[in-house]
Amino acid sequence: MSQTITLYVDGACKGNPGLGGWGAYIITEQAKHKLCGGEAETTNNRMELQAAIEGIAFCPLDAHLIIWTDSKYVQQGITEWIHGWKKKNWKDVKNPDLWQKLDAVCANRNIEWHWIKGHAGHEGNEIADQLANLGAEQTAQKLKTKQAHADTKKPEADWLLNDPFGLDVECEADESVDDLAADENYIDEAETTAQTPVATTASHPQIRITEAKLKLQGPRQLILDTETTGFYYQDSDRIIEVGAIEMINRKLTGSSIHIYINPEKPVGDSENVHGISDEFLKDKPKYAAIADHLFDYLKGAEIIAHNATFDMNFLDMEFKRAGLPLLSEVCEVTDTLALAKNKHPGQKNSLDALVRRYEIPARDRTFHGALLDAEILADVYLAMTGGQVSFDMNSLSQTEQRQAKSARSQLNVELTVIHPSAQELEQHENWVKQFEQKHGQACLFAK
Repeated sequence: MSQTITLYVDGACKGNPGLGGWGAYIITEQAKHKLCGGEAETTNNRMELQAAIEGIAFCPLDAHLIIWTDSKYVQQGITEWIHGWKKKNWKDVKNPDLWQKLDAVCANRNIEWHWIKGHAGHEGNEIADQLANLGAEQTAQKLKTKQAHADTKKPEADWLLNDPFGLDVECEADESVDDLAADENYIDEAETTAQTPVATTASHPQIRITEAKLKLQGPRQLILDTETTGFYYQDSDRIIEVGAIEMINRKLTGSSIHIYINPEKPVGDSENVHGISDEFLKDKPKYAAIADHLFDYLKGAEIIAHNATFDMNFLDMEFKRAGLPLLSEVCEVTDTLALAKNKHPGQKNSLDALVRRYEIPARDRTFHGALLDAEILADVYLAMTGGQVSFDMNSLSQTEQRQAKSARSQLNVELTVIHPSAQELEQHENWVKQFEQKHGQACLFAK
């Protein structure tokens, strides 16, 4: 009987186009395999495709493959769009070379394709993402090594020919920098990092903070969730994951924070709930190392959480251990479980039950993840408190909103009424009579 293999595939690109990497995390019945690679000049979509190609090619032909990707471009492309592309002989299709390779490697295989929300705390997807970034880093290092090797082979310039009087000696250091900048294979790490959509704090690379795409004014609300080693903060259970997303004026700004934390103890049976293993957490930072950064992001905001007492007790305990104030002392707290019980007394009010009740779009929740649950809770909170208002990349900018408001205020003026003259009234009466004679019915404009 053929074996079942699970694959998590992902791509990454620092700049689009730019330096890119791909990663495939493959779980067979016997072992786990990690593949990665990259290219110097590519796009995010090409790396997503390359990850799928490499992962599938690694697996036996007779295996049943279950593939998870956070790219709808890949998932929908291979399952839906590709049939039309073939009929049109790949006309006007972007990345046809990779699509044809993916089509070929999928031929005669038993494959299930699934989409999963990226950066939402799912362990397999996070590992694939790390592999993709590793592939990009290794590619950058190879380029630097190759460039350094090439530089050592360059013949020394004859200064008598190029600078017979030695006038440019003091400018040599600057010229070497310019030469590197002009080299299209040179990778400027600071520049490429700045182009990456997901930013990390400079002081701790394992804290993932995304910048707001909407610059809004108003009180901050943070929809928050945590994952822990157990239920009892008093009995040495610890936080292993924190995820929070920012909302201002009922709009998600795009800003979020996501951290995995080494709890300094085994996760135990809680792994069955969140799917986060001791192996995955062993190289993650301890709470004391990230406490200041997390506190700075959260403080002053209104914290919105489901069964907020649970999350706040753990956060207060962890911040107290780190020598910081209690979070509950610097933040207002809203408990969506209490809101739900008040709104729907006597009914089930778990997050899953509220998702079904408010018909929130389904997401993969095989395991609970802090950032994924925060995103789901944001949908539930907005629906429960007056209707869905979600993050919209096409929303008006602040300047456009001010202009629209200004335009409305300008229209709110008292208009001058101009009365018709006697001659105009007579002309109107004649027109109405002519209309009634022609159509045999009363005119809408008759008095």
